[in-house]
Amino acid sequence: MDGAKKPFFKKFSQGYTFKVLMLAALVLLLLIPLNMIRGLVNERGRTAASAESDIMEAWGKQLIEAGPVITIPGIKTAEVRTKTEKEGEKIEIIKTPFTLVLSPKELVINADFKTEIRKRGIFSVPLFSGTLALSGSFDPAMAISALLPDEDISLNQAELLISLSSQKGIRKINTSKWEASELFFQPGNRGHNLVSYGYGYNSKSGSGIYATLDHFENKESTFNINIEIQGGQFIRVLPIGQDTHVSISSDWNSPSFQGAFLPGVSNITDNDFSASWDISYLSRDIPLFWKEYSDGSDYTSSLFGVNFFRTIDTYALNTRAVKYAILFLIVPFLTLFLLEVFTKKRIHPAPYLLSGFGNAVFYLLLLSLSEQIPFYTAYLVAALAVTIMMTLYSRSLLPSWDKSWYMGLVVTISYILLYAVLNAESYALLIGSVGTFVVIALVMFLTRKLDWYGQEE
Repeated sequence: MDGAKKPFFKKFSQGYTFKVLMLAALVLLLLIPLNMIRGLVNERGRTAASAESDIMEAWGKQLIEAGPVITIPGIKTAEVRTKTEKEGEKIEIIKTPFTLVLSPKELVINADFKTEIRKRGIFSVPLFSGTLALSGSFDPAMAISALLPDEDISLNQAELLISLSSQKGIRKINTSKWEASELFFQPGNRGHNLVSYGYGYNSKSGSGIYATLDHFENKESTFNINIEIQGGQFIRVLPIGQDTHVSISSDWNSPSFQGAFLPGVSNITDNDFSASWDISYLSRDIPLFWKEYSDGSDYTSSLFGVNFFRTIDTYALNTRAVKYAILFLIVPFLTLFLLEVFTKKRIHPAPYLLSGFGNAVFYLLLLSLSEQIPFYTAYLVAALAVTIMMTLYSRSLLPSWDKSWYMGLVVTISYILLYAVLNAESYALLIGSVGTFVVIALVMFLTRKLDWYGQEE
C-alpha cells in the first residue's frame, strides 16, 4: 500500500498541477511582505505629513480668509407677561444680547504670492508669502432698517473683523484705512469664525484681527486694507461681499483650483499662474446681513481658492504602485513557469520564492530612492536593477540564453505598463484591465497543448 502511494505522490508532485498549486500558495505567501511594504509606505507618508505640519505650524498654516465683516452689538428687549391669582399680572423685561453682522456691499480681494520650498530632513512643503489686499465698501442702511422695534444696536461699538485660519502668518499691515481714518487692528476674531479652519475644514477654532470703528455711521463707507502674510499648501477665501471680485497670482506653475467656485479667467504658464473670480451674492448661501445670538454662522461650503499642487506626490505614487503589486508578481511567476515548461528544465520552488521576493524588493527600492531623488528617476533605477537581477537569475536556472532573455523582456514590459498606470490615473483601470486580459489570453494560448497531468512526453 505504502509503495503504491509513494510513486503516486512523486508523480503528482512532479506534475504541472502541483506546480500551479504551489505557485498560487507562493503568491499568497508573498502578500505578507507586500502588506508590510504597504504599511511602510503609509508610515512614511504619515511621517512626511507630520514634518509638513511642523513646518506649517511655525510658518503660518494654510491660509483661510473670511471677511471683512462689521459686527455691531445689540439688545433685543422683550416683555413677558404672567398672571397669577395671588400676585395678579406681572411684567418681566427680558433682554437678549445679539450681534448684527454686516457683509460688504462690494469686496475686492487681490492676493499676490511668491513661493518657496522649505525642508525638514528629506521632507518638504510648498510655502508662500506676499500681500493680501482687501478693499470695498459697506452700506448698513438695509440691515438697520430691517431691525425690529424691540431691537436696538450700538453703532459706536461697531468693529471691523477679518477672520483667519491663523494670525501667526501675518507679517505686518501695510495699509488699514476706513474712509480717511487709520484703523488700529488687534489680534483675535471675537468669537466670530464664519468658517471652519481645520486642514479638512473639520475644526471650528480660528483666529483673526479686528479694529474698532469709533465713528461708524449709517452711511456707505469704504475700506482699504493691505496685509503682508504668509502660509502654505493652499489659499481659501470666502465670497462674503454682495459683489465679490478675487484675483490670485503666484510664481507657482501647478495650481489646483478647489472649492465652491472655479475661476472665471485663469492663465497658467511654466513659471506662474493668475486667476480671477467674480461672484454675486445670488450664487452663494450667505446673507447680506444676519443676527448672531450664541452660536456663530458657518459658511465653509462657500470657500474657494487654490492648492499649491505638487505634480509629483511621491507617497501617493508609491501607494498606487503597491496596490498593483500583486499583478506584477504573478506575471514573473507565470513567465518562469512557462520557461520551465518549454525548456523542460525543472525548477525548484525556492527559485520561484526568491524571484517573488526580488520583485517585491522593487517597491521597497522605489520608496527609499524616491525620498532622495526625483520619483521617475528612482523608478527607472529600481526597475533597471530588478530587471537585470531577474534576467541574470533566470539565466542561472535555464540551460542557455535562448529562453532566459524572455524573463528580462517580460519584466521590462511589466514595469513599462506599471509606469503607464501611474501616469494615467484616469485610464489606470482601462490599462490594467486590458493588460490583464492580454496576459491571460497569452498564457492560455501558450499552454493550450500542455498536458496538465504531468505526462511530459
